[in-house]
Amino acid sequence: MIALITGATAGFGKATAELFASNGWNVIITGRRKTRLEVLERQLREKYSIDVLTLCFDIRKADEVKKALESVPDQWRKVDLLVNNAGLASGLSSIQEGALSDWEDMIDTNVKGLLYATRIVAPWMIRNGKGHIINIGSIAGKEVYANGNVYCATKHAVDALTKGMRIDLLPHGIRVSQIAPGMAETEFSIVRFKGDEERAKKVYLGLQPLTATDIAETIWWVASRPAHVNINDIVIMPSAQANSTTAQRKS
Repeated sequence: MIALITGATAGFGKATAELFASNGWNVIITGRRKTRLEVLERQLREKYSIDVLTLCFDIRKADEVKKALESVPDQWRKVDLLVNNAGLASGLSSIQEGALSDWEDMIDTNVKGLLYATRIVAPWMIRNGKGHIINIGSIAGKEVYANGNVYCATKHAVDALTKGMRIDLLPHGIRVSQIAPGMAETEFSIVRFKGDEERAKKVYLGLQPLTATDIAETIWWVASRPAHVNINDIVIMPSAQANSTTAQRKS
């Protein structure tokens, strides 16, 4: 079994690679940070005795995605699972004050990057006669919150694309699922706030957020259902969070 995981250098992607490797899956791990990918590859090989293929590229750039994925040897194209995990939030500004560079970064990563990877891998699955695509969405793809405008729009796009992909790939027996997390403590807020770790910590102050492992375990559960079962959509939240704007914090 082979899983291809985008954005595997940290957070959900790294935890997912580790969990699938621990269950005997071979993994293709992708990301922009070469050193982190190489360290993860070595750890997975040594700890779980599985095969790992590392692809370093920027998912925002169609030519890099195409070049990297088209270099994959035939035996690695028998991908059973594609986890479209690469994504980010950049900034937290009102629409009238937003930075174009932040908007472009989110659209290029969260929407176009997902499409670039899927466009190449889905035909492999069709040729193989099987496959499963799991898109990592967000509660921001279900609800819109103040100053979340473009980020929420990109995750609403992931929600819509997941539904459209499921229809298009249905005749080929390929399952398509979405997992939409609420507050999860990874690099997410650090990236959103441009490395401001103190501001990032305040996002989770007074509550216990989800962890990367929580999401990896959910991905594993969805992927390990019997072939006749497809989990269309899961919204997963910390117990202390009711929706995108309501959370119970301890003083």
